[in-house]
Amino acid sequence: MRQSVILLVLALAALLEAGGDALVRLGLHSAAAVPRFLLFLAGAAVLFLYGWTVNSPPWDFGRLLGLYVVFFFLFAQIISWLVFHQKPSIAVLVGGGFIAIGGLIISLAS
Repeated sequence: MRQSVILLVLALAALLEAGGDALVRLGLHSAAAVPRFLLFLAGAAVLFLYGWTVNSPPWDFGRLLGLYVVFFFLFAQIISWLVFHQKPSIAVLVGGGFIAIGGLIISLAS
């Protein structure tokens, strides 16, 4: 699998995981039963797609986990900011920098 395709698949998987989590969180905070059920159903479907996306390629996911965590952190923060209006704090941004450094170390050392 080409490196650019691997990066795109990892990014897609991270977006699906963070997005599925956001749908479940929206469902938890929904007061009405039908929207809540639909959000839970959509969240479950998106999280299933995440699981399929990350596990179907023939790759050593342990070696790629560092980059995946970086993508997940980025997408989770973007979704949190745009959907839930929770701007990341300085501490989260500094911690995210350490996540990015750790992800690079894991990916390059493996």
